[in-house]
Amino acid sequence: MISIRHFIALLAAFCALNAFAAVDVNTASQAELESVKGIGPGLSGKITDARQTGNFKNWDDLVDRVGGIGPGNAARFSQAGLTVSGSAFD
Repeated sequence: MISIRHFIALLAAFCALNAFAAVDVNTASQAELESVKGIGPGLSGKITDARQTGNFKNWDDLVDRVGGIGPGNAARFSQAGLTVSGSAFD
């Protein structure tokens, strides 16, 4: 039988792992994009619309092609787990 203390520790570990799960802008669904703190339905729609013309090459390409994402937002989204082709914003 698992104790409450062990259960809470396991639950906290599970939540911590999920909080840092990477979401790649080139492969994520609209719902997955919205799981990134700060990305709502409007911005996720802009991202998926822009992606229809081709994958984002890098963070600069994402910033150039999607209105509402500037360097500041890009840095925040990257900290929240968003990647472009597996790369964090630098």
